[in-house]
Amino acid sequence: MKLQDLTIREYLEKTASGNPVPGGGCASAFSGAIASALISMVANLTIGKKGHASVEGRMREIIREMEGNIDFFLENIDRDAEVYSRVMDAYKMPKESGEEIVARSEAIENAMKQASLVPMGIAEKALGMMDTIIEVVQKGNRNAVTDGMVSIMACRSAIMGTVLSVRINISGLKDRAFVATLTEKCDRIEREATAKERSMLDWVKSTL
Repeated sequence: MKLQDLTIREYLEKTASGNPVPGGGCASAFSGAIASALISMVANLTIGKKGHASVEGRMREIIREMEGNIDFFLENIDRDAEVYSRVMDAYKMPKESGEEIVARSEAIENAMKQASLVPMGIAEKALGMMDTIIEVVQKGNRNAVTDGMVSIMACRSAIMGTVLSVRINISGLKDRAFVATLTEKCDRIEREATAKERSMLDWVKSTL
């Protein structure tokens, strides 16, 4: 059974066990799904409400977009678990002979690259969603503004968690060009996500 198909309690119990999967990367992807669901809720609560007729069409578009985002993040809970399992398998490879050592080292390098690219994809997707969340919070039903703000905070958590996973996974890689590219992306994404969340917190405080 896929992780995404477990009940919430089953998922949490599996996370709490001694098994390293599902771990922080999976939890970050789950945060992205929660952020998507929450902002879809705010959009739904905006449709049909007095004074919001001009944004109803856009809210419907966003709801459809978030349906796709929920699917993306849920799928990546399992993708993150899968690629990390490959890393663990690579570390279990034999290392007695010189050939085995080389093969094991190459397998670890390749597995670590994949284990970096999956959370990077999650971080990029979540960052791209932040502007949509901001749009819904600012234009949507004001009675649901706190739900929208929890959405943007969950989105930032998804980003910061996956960025950290990327940084850890690339730390021992030999491919310096790969490391440099992902490090630059991590720095930019982290910086932009923090600024977007901060601007929304300030905006909400100023309008309450």
